[in-house]
Amino acid sequence: MEGYRGRPWTRLPALLLACAAAAAVGECRVVHVGEAHRRSMLANGLGATPPMGWNSWNHFACDGNGEVVIRETADALVSTGLAAAGYKYVNLDDCWAEPERDAKGNLAANKKTFPHGIKALADYVHSKGLKLGIYSDAGYKTCAKAQPGSLGHEEQDANDIEDTWNSMTSMADQNEVWAEYARPGGWNDPDMLEVGNGGMTNDEYIVHFSIWAISKAPLIIGCDVRHMSQDTYDILANKEVIAVNQDPLGVQGKKVRMEGSSEIWAAPLTGYRTAVLLLNRHAKDEAQITAHWDDIGLPAGTAVDARDLWLHKTLDAKFTDKMSFNVTPHAARMFVLTPLKSQMD
Repeated sequence: MEGYRGRPWTRLPALLLACAAAAAVGECRVVHVGEAHRRSMLANGLGATPPMGWNSWNHFACDGNGEVVIRETADALVSTGLAAAGYKYVNLDDCWAEPERDAKGNLAANKKTFPHGIKALADYVHSKGLKLGIYSDAGYKTCAKAQPGSLGHEEQDANDIEDTWNSMTSMADQNEVWAEYARPGGWNDPDMLEVGNGGMTNDEYIVHFSIWAISKAPLIIGCDVRHMSQDTYDILANKEVIAVNQDPLGVQGKKVRMEGSSEIWAAPLTGYRTAVLLLNRHAKDEAQITAHWDDIGLPAGTAVDARDLWLHKTLDAKFTDKMSFNVTPHAARMFVLTPLKSQMD
């Protein structure tokens, strides 16, 4: 697995956009991938569901990132149960290498921060039942300009997420445009998670995680899991929300209705179920948000049970044709709707 800020998870299976040539020229070419070739790539079993793991950049960037942090992070993923919840990748981002390649032209680990080298680190991570990812860049230098890039043919601008509400929702909006291309074998990537880094409220981090989950985005933790709060852990370890993200049907959720600052997102799941996200983007006002069955893809007259994924309970009421809830500012409610068994027989 290659590094993360260069977006290794992002694939447009039918249409790959490749910016070749020099950055100054700005040439791009469109590469069409045949369906037969795409099916053969799926046979290797990789990417059947969105990847889950941790990445060093959002919290550490180039400061404090070294083999001790990576080892302790691997330990924490296991000891907290996050690895068991599905977070298997430990991704080593920018600034791990020496500023110049070695005499043989190979990238070399930074002698100060990774004194035992990458192989020893990889062996340790693997011993924990995890996988090590390592970052590079398709440019002369990496994004941080701290180490050599992989190709040496172009500079690549990064559009990285920031730990703010506006940045997070902007990335979600950009990602949603490409929903039709996501499927098993290739997932759209709106960037790593900022949950737990301190720039947003807990409700905003719940929105962040919920959108990434329903969007079938890679769930790549970006905080310091060695010292996370209980609130942060409760978000990242929410097995019901993770299950939406990892549902094998693999259909990325989309906005199905927008009214002012209110949004309804929906995605079909296996077992004739539907994931629904009611999002209030208003900064001050509570909103009543109604999801109508004709918007979220359920047949008229369908009665459903509604499972609240953040309250971890199935609501007493049964819903037919629509459901309405009050949602506080910069917050969301997330449900899985299951048709009543009597309607499935």
